[in-house]
Amino acid sequence: VQLQASGGGLVQAGGSLRLSCAASGRTFSNYGMGWFRQAPGKEREFVATITWNGGSTYYADSVKGRFTISRDNAKNTVYLQMNSLKPEDTAVYYCARARVRVVATLGSLYDYWGQGTQVTVSS
Repeated sequence: VQLQASGGGLVQAGGSLRLSCAASGRTFSNYGMGWFRQAPGKEREFVATITWNGGSTYYADSVKGRFTISRDNAKNTVYLQMNSLKPEDTAVYYCARARVRVVATLGSLYDYWGQGTQVTVSS
């Protein structure tokens, strides 16, 4: 399984970005997916997760109401729509495939990770 994240960039505070994560393999729809991020000098943190069929989602409190995770199983792709971006959202964002079909907030529950895409929000 390979995960390719894209869509990062430089945006002003209050702006929006949409991240995409394309997965290889035919088992994409069997597993939950998640987004994590890591800012310089900080530990990786959970951002959002979605179940195998898109029926349930869960967000970190810091992004709730601003970010939306979604997936298109026909395209083997998971998305992260990020609105009302803040400078504290600046980080490398990683998509990952969970070992389970349900929502998963712990990094240890994920077994495949993408290479990351940089998001920089200027004030």
